[in-house]
Amino acid sequence: MTMPVCYLSHGGGPWPWMPQATEMYRPLDASLKALRARVEGHVRAVLMITAHWEEQVFGFSAAEKPGMIYDYYGFPPETYQIQYNAPGEPALARRAAELVANGGLRVGISPTRGFDHGTFSVMQSMWPEATMPLVQMSIRADFDPAAHLAAGRALEPLREEGILICGSGLSFHNLAKLNPSAAVPSQQFDAWLQSSLALPLAERDAALCEWEKAPAARICQPTEDHLLPLMVAAGAAGDDAMELIYHEDAFMGVAVSSFGWGMPA
Repeated sequence: MTMPVCYLSHGGGPWPWMPQATEMYRPLDASLKALRARVEGHVRAVLMITAHWEEQVFGFSAAEKPGMIYDYYGFPPETYQIQYNAPGEPALARRAAELVANGGLRVGISPTRGFDHGTFSVMQSMWPEATMPLVQMSIRADFDPAAHLAAGRALEPLREEGILICGSGLSFHNLAKLNPSAAVPSQQFDAWLQSSLALPLAERDAALCEWEKAPAARICQPTEDHLLPLMVAAGAAGDDAMELIYHEDAFMGVAVSSFGWGMPA
């Protein structure tokens, strides 16, 4: 089975460990569990492109037993003690880095990088038993969309090797406007994402490279760190059809979405 490729809106902080957030995150949680169900028995490991790790080159985490990075602020004290003890897979980190390097892009391997919340939040929802091997990939600090698309294209062969490639970010990421005041701009940008990601490959890539021209683009993504994992995912998707795998029009007042390509029935 050829693995699908996904871009996941990962929500805020360590939400799966917060009982008070259960109702608000119920739709996102359901979508993540549905994603697992669709790949169950076929996926061998997960490669997570996380918005919360920036490097000058495309980095890959290669710790056998990654630690935790509590990269959020103002959450309950107990959320700074949580653990997500999934195994790393150094061989996958090296394989992914080799593919990207062969695509003409500079890479690095981190033997110590731990899991950040862009990774462990969605993985806790999908694989709470923390048994699925997991490697993180960074975004590149220059935020070049074309380079992230190219990195994704280079990673596409992993889909034939049982690797689920997921970009983890947030399709609306302006924390100062994460409220109903941004409802209309977020819906405009989300509609653009949905239509652009459904375009044929060449047109899709061209639209993503010029994403700043989209309606309300800089209102919804004042810095594009949470959008760039989508570029990597789209690059790895090839010409597969896009499927909207999660959508809310009023997540904390704004529209948010997750996307999949090559999704199995």
